[in-house]
Amino acid sequence: MFDMQVSRLSFDPDLQIVQADVKLEIDGQSVIEEPLCVDVGLPALLLGGLEDMSPYRWAEAGQWQRMPFFVCGCGDPECRGFSFRVTHVDAEWAEWTLVEEAEDRSNREYETYVVSLDECRRQLIELGERFLQFVEPLDYRPYFADTVPVVRQLVEWLKLAQAGNE
Repeated sequence: MFDMQVSRLSFDPDLQIVQADVKLEIDGQSVIEEPLCVDVGLPALLLGGLEDMSPYRWAEAGQWQRMPFFVCGCGDPECRGFSFRVTHVDAEWAEWTLVEEAEDRSNREYETYVVSLDECRRQLIELGERFLQFVEPLDYRPYFADTVPVVRQLVEWLKLAQAGNE
């Protein structure tokens, strides 16, 4: 079971980040349950529903696919984050491995979870669409300037991948 709940989206106009309460449960285990910044890692999170990922929180903004999926409420990925390495096992399953990143890339691995891509993609599409609706009326100028177009494209790709598996 994969259950990702992102609720109470809010916008910090000074930091230009979107924050929310994040709750992630996998196979009945609570993996994340706290307020976090969700937009910095959202493109990487969405891409994880499509292909293998390996995080590096010290990457430049243009290397959005390397960001932790969820980061500290301040929006700085170097501060604190939840980083996952994603490995697609086959067309139906992926492994999400929680990692503690080190700048020299000697990551410490923690739990590995087997995730249904169908469940994951369905929830990622919903999150991506909610995010796009939320930021549409805002004067949103994120550090990674292409956040909105990248999220929009990834949501479309996720929909195509989901339709291909039905």
